[in-house]
Amino acid sequence: MNPEPPEDARAEEGRPIGRRVFLGTLALGALTVAAAPALQRGTETFLGAASGKDPTGLTGLLPNGGGFRYYSVAASVPHRGPADYRLTIGGLVDRPRTYSLADLRALPQTRLVKDVQCVTGWRVPGTPFEGVRLSRLLDAAGVRGTARAIRFTCFDGTYTESLTLDQARRPDVLVALRMQDEDIGHDHGGPVRLYVAPMYFYKSAKWLSGITVTDRVEPGYWEHLGYDVDAWVGRSNGRTDEPTN
Repeated sequence: MNPEPPEDARAEEGRPIGRRVFLGTLALGALTVAAAPALQRGTETFLGAASGKDPTGLTGLLPNGGGFRYYSVAASVPHRGPADYRLTIGGLVDRPRTYSLADLRALPQTRLVKDVQCVTGWRVPGTPFEGVRLSRLLDAAGVRGTARAIRFTCFDGTYTESLTLDQARRPDVLVALRMQDEDIGHDHGGPVRLYVAPMYFYKSAKWLSGITVTDRVEPGYWEHLGYDVDAWVGRSNGRTDEPTN
């Protein structure tokens, strides 16, 4: 399996880090994940030098003791809030719909507490997510009989993801509004992101803005670069996630 950069890590000054640079530093990231927090802090200090900043941009690739670093594949991402956020649902549906943030908050919410797992090996255990089950939104839209998959687009203008229709209907797949018992902030993909609990975190697209029902799976951003389309966590590390009600 090809390695996945930490989904919630961001390059210094908002610049995306190239895949070649990421691959060149994987060994360092793996060592840091396995080591104690003190070793990780020492690694960051080494990379940061005396200025307290990281001139290489490499510490943005490492998960820290607080759980997440931040990453974007776009040079910049606009902010969206209650006044201008919209989520559109269309494609092979009978009732296309556009939801505001208030609309989504008014729907029944589901809370899941699962480990967040990156394909590079780092994990943030017991992370709460809350939101609307994707299956509820699909049912409200009236999915047509020819539908087989879902394509997700994001308001960063770059990132895409996909699921099969059966995967999307799992009860542990959310259109998430809250993370770690707080509204999802911009850096974590807010105000609304996808959360696919049983798959590696790159499937949980940040800055979600579009859900399109399609007749086939269309590989997403990282899949076009060689990552698994079906990114079940248990395939690589023996861990399984059964759906929870």
